Amino acid sequence: MRFADRKQAGDVLAQRLLAYRDDRSVIVLALPRGGVPVAFEVAQTLHAPLDVFIVRKLGMPGHEEFAMGAIATGGVMVMNPDLANVHIPEAAIEQVTARERAELARRETLYRGERPPLSIEQRKVILVDDGLATGSTMLAAATAVRKQQPKEIVVAVPVAAAETCRAFHGVVDDVVCAFTPQPFLAVGAWYGDFGQVSDAEVHALLDAAWGGRTLSANPRAGI
Repeated sequence: MRFADRKQAGDVLAQRLLAYRDDRSVIVLALPRGGVPVAFEVAQTLHAPLDVFIVRKLGMPGHEEFAMGAIATGGVMVMNPDLANVHIPEAAIEQVTARERAELARRETLYRGERPPLSIEQRKVILVDDGLATGSTMLAAATAVRKQQPKEIVVAVPVAAAETCRAFHGVVDDVVCAFTPQPFLAVGAWYGDFGQVSDAEVHALLDAAWGGRTLSANPRAGI
């Protein structure tokens, strides 16, 4: 399986989540930016409200593509357990964390504006991203959501490393990984179009979800 783009991936993932359709306790939380186009399709199919849940990767100093951890809305920070025996200077961690906290705050204001976040307490929360590699970003999101006392947490992605999906069992209530290729390689390897999602596209999708409009197949066309 190879998805044409995030919209198609969202359509495929939504079909795996139909048990939650028309359940008024369900909310869909997207991890920006890549998770928003996927989650938009899921929320539309399930007839569920959509919101964003901001998570920022903490890149390893000098090797930013490798996650040493992540932070999420609510101040939760999760470190990569695989690096427990790797010495990273405290000053370097603090510098990266401060930068990402500032970016997290910027995105909260940019995407949501004055609109308050959806209430999570006693809701069935479906956390959506465009894929899982190490899972550190999703783990930070799930940990932060758990602190807000949801009824249930579901992690849902179109594609993921099989071992990462297995690692979430016991951490959340359910895990839905539509496609777990072997070898995994990388999330982007399983998309035809895996271009970076812009802030403008995120904003347009959220406006459509919150305003009840339906976007064209290419959200960028309406920006």
